[in-house]
Amino acid sequence: MTAPFEQLKTRAQQRWNELTAGALPWIRVGGGVSGEAAGAHEVTLALNKAIEKANRRANVTRVGMLGLCYAEPLVDVQLPGGDRIFYANVTPEKAAEIVQTHIAHGVPEASLAFAQVPAPGGSGLAGVPDLNDLPTMKRQVRIATRNSGHIDPRDLLQYVANGGYAALDKALTGMTPAQVLDEVKNSGLRGRGGAAFPTGTKWSFLAGNKSPVKYILCNCEEGDPGAFNDKGVLESDPHTLLEGLILAGYATTSSNGVIFIRQGHEEPIEAARKAVQDAYDAGLLGKNILGSNFSYDVEVALTGDSYVAGEETALMEAIEGKRSMPRYRPPFPAQAGLWQKPSNINNVKTLSYVPQIIANGGAWFKGVGTPGSAGTAILCITGEIQRPGMYELPMGMTIREVLNQIAGGPPAGKRIKVLQTGGPLGGVLGESDFDVQIDFDAMSKTGAILGSGGIIVGSDDVNVVDLTRNLVAFNQFESCGKCFPCRLGTTHMVEVLDRICQNKARAGDRELMERIGQSMKVGSLCGHGQLGYNPILSAFKYFAAEFDELVKDHKGPVGAFADGTMIVPTRTRP
Repeated sequence: MTAPFEQLKTRAQQRWNELTAGALPWIRVGGGVSGEAAGAHEVTLALNKAIEKANRRANVTRVGMLGLCYAEPLVDVQLPGGDRIFYANVTPEKAAEIVQTHIAHGVPEASLAFAQVPAPGGSGLAGVPDLNDLPTMKRQVRIATRNSGHIDPRDLLQYVANGGYAALDKALTGMTPAQVLDEVKNSGLRGRGGAAFPTGTKWSFLAGNKSPVKYILCNCEEGDPGAFNDKGVLESDPHTLLEGLILAGYATTSSNGVIFIRQGHEEPIEAARKAVQDAYDAGLLGKNILGSNFSYDVEVALTGDSYVAGEETALMEAIEGKRSMPRYRPPFPAQAGLWQKPSNINNVKTLSYVPQIIANGGAWFKGVGTPGSAGTAILCITGEIQRPGMYELPMGMTIREVLNQIAGGPPAGKRIKVLQTGGPLGGVLGESDFDVQIDFDAMSKTGAILGSGGIIVGSDDVNVVDLTRNLVAFNQFESCGKCFPCRLGTTHMVEVLDRICQNKARAGDRELMERIGQSMKVGSLCGHGQLGYNPILSAFKYFAAEFDELVKDHKGPVGAFADGTMIVPTRTRP
């Protein structure tokens, strides 16, 4: 261990001891996207007001999202050295009651408690389940999300106190860049942005380039409807991403890193900027990191509202201040990327696994999941489901297990009919394939993709034709317009689907969309056009009868057209 890191660890442990066993209670309020949407800000204000009114003192901290979106706002209270008691769906009124009983009188409110984490050696609160025994938690394997909901994302010392930057110190003091790269290769880690390409192999393309200026880019554009796990990681534990980004730079002998975030995602942006600045202040970024010979600089870059900016070459165009449009390849990014320098692009989740891979070894990570898809999947389950949330689960579980055992199944009286997976370019999945494993290769065989991990659940009252039309309309709206097969093809497919939904289908419409889709696949530069037919293709596979009812049987207008009106995009791309 380097002397600078040993000093940092000492400070971090002192800080952690003050919070968990000091003189004051520690109240953690779940923030992030789901917490904020549920009212975490108002609950925090109510807690502080109630504490002041009771003439008490406490550390009130905004932590990241635990992932249990259905239970937000989550508040957990820990008296000095005591149990952590979690309260779910807290309102400002409920917050005042918690302060009055738990803080003012030191008695946990068992009737309001949701879960607990007993203190070491303690028996906990009778009748309240252990947090890790909840159906939503007990099957999780939390690697990238290990700190989410437990630490303040804006406090570097809390991250270090929980093992943070130990992997970086280990790499800088005892491993060569080639050894770090080999560990990632041996782990079986595959990219979590959608393509699932082996990460170590991808890094090796850049490592072999001898240019003195090389870039590692972290992609947090995340424009998929229903996916918020990149934002969830970044706003809950930004240092785990930053440490992974630095390790990637070390493994590839790169000089610079860039965290690329869509403008408007304020919490992830603020968390990333604070993490970068704190890392510089602590000697974890900049010249001669932790006294080593390795120097590395990181910045945060923003883009506008462009879905295509998530494509790796369009992302580089956006960082350079240009319009987000894909580049022709070759040259590939490892040869000429950002500013025409060798570059490598990785997803937030991909990089967030790296610290634990280096800390515990590649074989440890490979032991989680399946032979072909090592590690975990961070899934965002939303829609018509009882326990929506963000869950980190081992690869190999079936989708049906996740829906029923983790997410609680559909609302009473309903049946899950359709899943929209992998974003709008992914497609839909019918019930006949709900027993497929969550595994990159297994899911691709069904015609759907895991993508970035978003799964939107639809019940039996969802009209799949109208759902498909909406997905294709999104893709048409977000086409950058550079490739005419994509620009015109998505527009043409929306027109055909509009016609079908209005009960004005023509003979051969299905075959027409298939021809358009094939032309898009072979004639488009990036995945937006290449995958743009996926929603229709997968819908035909599972729900052909619903299309036939409209095309052949003239069932009648559906969805947005049921009342005779049409939804028209507010703007079109040139």
